[in-house]
Amino acid sequence: MKKNWFSSKIGEISKLGGYKKPDKYSNAIKLDSNENYAVDPSLFQDLMGQARERIDVREYPLGGTERLVASLAEYVKMPAEMVGVGNGSDQIIDLILGNLASRDTRILTSEPTFGFFEERCKLYGLPTTKIPFDGEMGLQAEDFAAKSKKADILYLDSPNNPTGFQFPRKQLERLAKSFEGLVIIDEAYVEFAPYSFVDAAKKMENLIVLRTLSKSFGLAGLRIGYFVADRKVADAFSRVVQYPYPLNTIAIEAGILALKKQKYFAGVVELVKRERQRITEKLREMGVFKVFDSQANFVLFSAGGASRRIHKALIEQGIVIKNLGRVGSYDGCLRVTVGTPEMNSKFLTAIRDLLN
Repeated sequence: MKKNWFSSKIGEISKLGGYKKPDKYSNAIKLDSNENYAVDPSLFQDLMGQARERIDVREYPLGGTERLVASLAEYVKMPAEMVGVGNGSDQIIDLILGNLASRDTRILTSEPTFGFFEERCKLYGLPTTKIPFDGEMGLQAEDFAAKSKKADILYLDSPNNPTGFQFPRKQLERLAKSFEGLVIIDEAYVEFAPYSFVDAAKKMENLIVLRTLSKSFGLAGLRIGYFVADRKVADAFSRVVQYPYPLNTIAIEAGILALKKQKYFAGVVELVKRERQRITEKLREMGVFKVFDSQANFVLFSAGGASRRIHKALIEQGIVIKNLGRVGSYDGCLRVTVGTPEMNSKFLTAIRDLLN
């Protein structure tokens, strides 16, 4: 009986797709995963060297998480008691859904949204209602408000991946304040956007704002995620739900050191935003793509029936972007990460040559 139950459960899980990680390419310009290559790699060499000097890997990172939390709290200008960390924001998502939700919990989100969140909802068997993007890759807050009465958790990645859309602040405030369940705002790309919703956690007991050092700080490989929430929520999560040692000592020390260089990373963000505008304008000037406004570190555009040919041809030239297929009402959507000016220029030149 027990063996049959276990086999049945494994069979059920095996049928799920799971989160699909990007393909690995060698010797290619990698513009498919929204990583931040605009950060000088020599900076990370210095950070990692300093971090190694400060640790002894034979020891558990006692007190390390607390020091990182203090640095993150200073960065977001929020009390440390309202901040918690995780092994990437995806681990925080997983723990929230695994401990706060059940098969009776109803999820409300956008279509599309962060793929890992979607797959975790499937894994836990959570019924999900998705609001699709309109023809201009925008969302209507009224659509969410109309569905909110029947939902228990509202999840929005803001800005959205892969569209780059972010609600105007007043619209998001009205939507979040009117929602009676748990509100999760995923701000992985927020440093590239006009505003953050993090300060709303001071007034909303049912709000969790997710953040990361993977994007604007370029620390994707260290898996440093964090969140801001009401003190009671942060305490319960960090003290009871989260692992005793969610981050390794290298990640902790490197994260603390990176946060001391906020001015440098702010400059990187401004560079990425300028380059994002350049990519958007140049793609539009080509006159064959539908290019969508973005508040993140990537640009989404529709190439229609030519998308597969363009994607394949770019790979042959050593440039990798993301082939998404249908997004909203548009087929043939491609997403390109904003890289260094040199990487972006090579991408734009390659696209122009393909069209000619």
